[in-house]
Amino acid sequence: MSSEQTSPQETAEGAGTRPRRLTYAAVLAALEGVALLAGGLWVLVLGVTGTPDDRQQAVTLGITLAVLALLPLLAARGLLLRRGWSRGPAVITQLIALPVAYNLLKADSMAVPAGIVLAAVAVAALVLLVNRETTQALGIKGPGRAE
Repeated sequence: MSSEQTSPQETAEGAGTRPRRLTYAAVLAALEGVALLAGGLWVLVLGVTGTPDDRQQAVTLGITLAVLALLPLLAARGLLLRRGWSRGPAVITQLIALPVAYNLLKADSMAVPAGIVLAAVAVAALVLLVNRETTQALGIKGPGRAE
């Protein structure tokens, strides 16, 4: 059999079932991406239609948040498709979210509940992403396990 051909059994083994933990991690990453996109669009609209102190800064922040939303959204798609590369951007997103959550928790305002939710989502996603089942499903080999 050539390298281009695969048997139905090999295809089924390669496809396999996606572990629930991997699906949950993808959903959490997607939710973060959607929240970033919504926040970016909201800031952008307010910057254009409202009366911000600095319109250019508001528009720049809105565009930046919308573009940053691509990272967790692409990672979520990769996780759902069981692509090994997708764990890196998903982990980076969570590591970036933790200091943001900490700053929200230090605020003396309505941002505290958002900080609690963001911290919980980031920690949960990190736990799901470094789980052995998730790592195996993505085909990631640990150090010293090259085949």
